[in-house]
Amino acid sequence: MAGAASAAGAAPKAGGGAPAQPLTGAKLVLAGLVLAMANFIVVLDTTIANVSVPHIAGGLAVSVSSGTWVITSYAVAEAICVPLTGWLSNRFGTLRVFMLSLIGFGLFSTLCGLSNSLSMLVVFRLGQGFCGGPLMPLTQTLLLRIFPKEMHPKAMAMWAMTVVTAPIAGPILGGYISDNWSWEWIFFINVPIVALIFFGVLTLLRGAETPVQKLPIDKIGLLLLVIWVGAFQMMLDLGRDEDWFSSGRIVMLACIAVVAFAAFVIWELTEDHPIVDISVFRHRGFSAATLSLTIAFGTYFASIVIIPQWLQTSMGYTATEAGRAMAFGGVLAVVASPFVPKLMQRFDPRLIVFAGVTWIGICALIRITWSTEITFWTIATPQLLQGMGVSLMIVPLTTISLSSVLPRETASAAGIANFGRTLAGAVATAIVSTIWSDMSRERSAEIAGTLNGAGAVSQSLQDRGFSAEQARGTIAQLVENQGTAVATGHLFGICAVCLFLAALTIWLAPRPPKNIKPASGH
Repeated sequence: MAGAASAAGAAPKAGGGAPAQPLTGAKLVLAGLVLAMANFIVVLDTTIANVSVPHIAGGLAVSVSSGTWVITSYAVAEAICVPLTGWLSNRFGTLRVFMLSLIGFGLFSTLCGLSNSLSMLVVFRLGQGFCGGPLMPLTQTLLLRIFPKEMHPKAMAMWAMTVVTAPIAGPILGGYISDNWSWEWIFFINVPIVALIFFGVLTLLRGAETPVQKLPIDKIGLLLLVIWVGAFQMMLDLGRDEDWFSSGRIVMLACIAVVAFAAFVIWELTEDHPIVDISVFRHRGFSAATLSLTIAFGTYFASIVIIPQWLQTSMGYTATEAGRAMAFGGVLAVVASPFVPKLMQRFDPRLIVFAGVTWIGICALIRITWSTEITFWTIATPQLLQGMGVSLMIVPLTTISLSSVLPRETASAAGIANFGRTLAGAVATAIVSTIWSDMSRERSAEIAGTLNGAGAVSQSLQDRGFSAEQARGTIAQLVENQGTAVATGHLFGICAVCLFLAALTIWLAPRPPKNIKPASGH
């Protein structure tokens, strides 16, 4: 679901000008499958690396916490690029931008696989995110252009299904590749698929280009956006390694982020053609829905980053096993999603959002009891259950936010909501990773301080053939694993509080009109 709001939010309005001639028959089916596959691989890349972080960190000789840059760099690049998709499409043409983005995505996927250092991988993941960001909304736009109007719901159902199924396939595929091949192949695997999609689009969609307009771009706004987002994310990622604000570099990054953000807000409010139209925040419904989505999605996304790391570093799971446990998160989302539009016709959308986000919070509370003795199904069950909450959260939240703004502001509002969602995932990952690491050390120290019978256990191990050093190392590892398990439970208690807060936030929005329809494409 990580890409669902992303793609829908930033999509330029289908057509952009004179409508294209819809396709028919086998050509329509093939074109639809090709575009759906393009969306699938981009969404897949938001989750395929999650379970592979320990493998990547080991292969590049860096810490697991530093390895999360692989995830956050992609998310931040996507967050920066998505607000530009509408301008790029109108300026250069939807199909042309799609093809160039596709080529760039394949190229940077190759370079990611060839990286031999973390810095190289992060740079190329940034490039992959910049190119992959526009692909999601543009696949939606192109589907709406090639499908007859009466078949638009079916086209969007196909598109939405790839958004839901890709996060299920990501952890499984990433785990299997990391365990049986090598982590580089989670990037190399994109290349033949991109080549196939490129050939299919080139063959099937020649008449689907949109008219172009020479529109001015807000260069200063874009520069300020890149500066403050980049500085803020670097501050978050470097902070845990440099003891936060005791480091001069972290203080400098924080100052750059604050000053650039303030300048960005002032500039965008006074610019005639802003890169991001932040004036839409004057609508209470949009502000409340966006805030709720940002808190809820950021907390939810952070959890799907932390759990695979814990399972592999402390619980002895392989990447494949961790991927299987995580994959259950999308099952009920697929099952429940078709029923959400019908529920929205009968109930207040705010109530549906409240129920969905609260349900995800309850699933987080279930994880408080986790320990080193838990079974596979103890891990997989809350993953399975929370999928229902995700399906109840995304569509109503998007509908509430977009129904609150003026029709001419819809594209801008959708882009901002998506920007907030994407940035929230990256920021929450960095913050939660730091909190989890600090709490794990603290809990391990507390357990070590109250440990009873350590000498007897050490002697017992030595009687079994362990050296004194090996015995001490084994006990230390047991203490560390227990401390991490306790910290993981406490962390999900914090996540539950944040989710309950997000659920309450939606009531700040006014009730949408009773006859409102679910936002197209979600």
